[in-house]
Amino acid sequence: MSAPRSSPLLVAAICAAEVLTMFGVFTFPALLPEFSEIWQLSNTDAGWISGIVLGAYALAVPVLVTLTDRVDARLINMGGALLAALSLAGFALFAEGFWSAFALRALAGVALAATYMPGLRMLVDRYQGPRQARMVAFYTASFSLGSASSYYLAGVIGDAWGWRWAFAVPALAAAGAFLAILITVQAKAPEPAADDTAFLDFRPILRNREVLGYIIAYGAHSWELFAMRAWMVAFLAFSLALKPGAGAGLPAPTEVAAIGAIIAVFASVLGNEAAGRFGRRRMVIGYLLVSALMASFLGFLAGAPYWALVLLSLLYAALVQLDSAALTAGTIEVSESGRRGATLGVHSFVGFMGGALGPLAVGIVLDITGGGGNAISWGLGFAAMGVVGFLGPLALGFLRKRA
Repeated sequence: MSAPRSSPLLVAAICAAEVLTMFGVFTFPALLPEFSEIWQLSNTDAGWISGIVLGAYALAVPVLVTLTDRVDARLINMGGALLAALSLAGFALFAEGFWSAFALRALAGVALAATYMPGLRMLVDRYQGPRQARMVAFYTASFSLGSASSYYLAGVIGDAWGWRWAFAVPALAAAGAFLAILITVQAKAPEPAADDTAFLDFRPILRNREVLGYIIAYGAHSWELFAMRAWMVAFLAFSLALKPGAGAGLPAPTEVAAIGAIIAVFASVLGNEAAGRFGRRRMVIGYLLVSALMASFLGFLAGAPYWALVLLSLLYAALVQLDSAALTAGTIEVSESGRRGATLGVHSFVGFMGGALGPLAVGIVLDITGGGGNAISWGLGFAAMGVVGFLGPLALGFLRKRA
């Protein structure tokens, strides 16, 4: 079936809404050095607050995305956009320390669960045909564009008006995402499953070896990706503090994170295109291996010249994102259409549970190895990202469809 004539507008609207709901997702890690100082947070505390967004996401997403097999994903997505606006406005108004920040960021995680994968389901239900995998890549790349915007806006708004406004402005953007979907996306009932499977019965998905391989690999990828995004600004800030004045004329840590996330948009799309052309499984295994290898040594270079760390950090931001769209597109390709929502629910649960645990694990490693006060501590922290990243190639290599 070919895509309808309105598809370019449809894809643009759904991707734009995804970007808008992402504006506040990485505001906390972008401003982490400031919060650590004003709230006296340990690295473990910071890891909990950064990770709970993804932990709450992982707990909520199996229910919310599986529900899209029975309810139009558009409704769930719009509800998530409103919840994102409320959680961000609540942080701007009421956050005063660890526990209030933890609770409000958990609410933001539920909102993310209601927008990201339901938004993807909303797209694939309405855009059919041979270019669907490319549209999936555009959508998942929108996540990175939103991430870049989140880091950039946090730095700019935080410097100009303070951290509370850095959360208030993204709240308005999330409300705008609600309006964009309401106006541009028409209602559409989901396609029923071939058999009458009970709600939240994931056994048929777990029996699909190909799906399971992609899902486990996505979990390993997300552990590494979100740990990197949670700690990259703090890592670069530590390096810069070792060499006062070395950052003159160079991007600040929050700007490096924003530029890296923009680079990741193109890396995700290009990685998916190459995977579609040269073999998805083979290329994704290569992406995962190279990224995990780089994570394993990057932190030990904290004492290197700041300009060199900026370049290496941007390269790592590209490498870690090469497999993102390719993994999600792979899961969709090998899933059953009537169980696509449940499949994406498991995919997201495993992925974002890895994304929740990764930042926390790095924070714990930093605390027990010197508090992130030396290059060895940061090296071991980044190695904690890479060691889990190696599980992805193993999963894709072993979990193949039986002949």
